[in-house]
Amino acid sequence: MTAVNDSARFLIIDDHPLFREALHSAVQMAYPDVDTVEARSITEAFELLADAKPFDLALLDLSMPDVHGFDGLLQLRTRYPRLPVVIVSGHEEPKIISEALSYGAAGFIPKSARKSDLAAAIRSVMEGAIYVPETYEGQPPDADSTDRAEMVQRLAKLTPQQLRVLQMLRQGLLNKQIAYELQVGETTVKAHVSEILRKLNVYSRTQAVIEVSKLDSAELFRGQAGF
Repeated sequence: MTAVNDSARFLIIDDHPLFREALHSAVQMAYPDVDTVEARSITEAFELLADAKPFDLALLDLSMPDVHGFDGLLQLRTRYPRLPVVIVSGHEEPKIISEALSYGAAGFIPKSARKSDLAAAIRSVMEGAIYVPETYEGQPPDADSTDRAEMVQRLAKLTPQQLRVLQMLRQGLLNKQIAYELQVGETTVKAHVSEILRKLNVYSRTQAVIEVSKLDSAELFRGQAGF
């Protein structure tokens, strides 16, 4: 990762105004001259990411109004694989941290961290390190974690249009309905579906939906609060 200069841009993605302010302050402590932009949702983040000027780092809260579990991280990693994404969460269980790292997060910063520690963590990531809390003890990946990490790599091969088709498949839409939503022909949708199945290495649209749904990992967050 290159050195941070005055033209660097950071994206803070969090729906809580007070914590966006806290993160903004930590970024300014680490890099006083960078341009820091804030998004209140994943949808708003993607609108900002569509800007011609790229971002150098994204700081993402796991709990957002328009996503659940690791869905936000997965969407960012598949659509913008070169953008380092650091998770900033109030949930600090080792299993959550391990999952986030297996999905390609560039680091995991607890929301309980002091401002100076947040700033140090951000500097660490920008210098090329993968930041984790000092108390974190890495867990060896189990078979399920390995399978999910491999699926994330396959998802990264999909084009933006194929990702939109896949999302509509997950919503249960038929080819005709997808064609209407995307304003394309059914033949085009069928071609997209065929490519999705090939790239994900699955034999049917049903299997694609099942395998991708496993990535949500909502069960890891069930019963947890404050993140």
